Amino acid sequence: MGHMVEGVLHKHGIEIAAATEDVCSIDPALAKQCVVIDFTTPDAFKANYRFLADNFKAVVVGTTGWDEIKTEVISYFYQVGTPMIYSANFSIGVNAVFAAVAKVSEILKGYGYVPHIEETHHVHKLDAPSGTAKVLASLVKSGLGIAPDITSVRQGEVPGTHVVKFKSEVDKIKISHEAFSREGFAEGAVVAATMTEDLKGVHEFKELLLNK
Repeated sequence: MGHMVEGVLHKHGIEIAAATEDVCSIDPALAKQCVVIDFTTPDAFKANYRFLADNFKAVVVGTTGWDEIKTEVISYFYQVGTPMIYSANFSIGVNAVFAAVAKVSEILKGYGYVPHIEETHHVHKLDAPSGTAKVLASLVKSGLGIAPDITSVRQGEVPGTHVVKFKSEVDKIKISHEAFSREGFAEGAVVAATMTEDLKGVHEFKELLLNK
């Protein structure tokens, strides 16, 4: 993902100040002038988030798997006054699916629909279910009032496929998103980075897109 983000930044003519697996090695004086885009691992983000908040101008987080410290992270970013945008999936298309699933779930509430989510990713993905599937599940539960079961599959080099199903006695509704590559995630992360100018507080990417 790091290389993919670099490619998108080059494509849009946005300067890259540094690209590293060790974000804590960045000179704080340089960091203060930069927006950092973090696609690392859950353990790395948990170890580094205070450094990110303390030193960078703004932070975009595409890393997933830190839900158990989410309240702590958000609180710390507010405490130090550093803006942050986070998302389980920065794909513009996936965020449109988030909005669609939220609305459909609300409409179907009380009409006997049973939800189910299927997600498929490459074998290198560390977390299961995916962060995207967890967001979809929370949207379904909030709107429909039923927590869906999630089926996770890890195979080959699949960039990411998510299918949300609502089944009743008379029909089935499917809302799906299939990524052709990881470039869409990188494009969305760069869009988020451009949104941090004059931004205050901590925001989920999907909310910023809905309110743009």
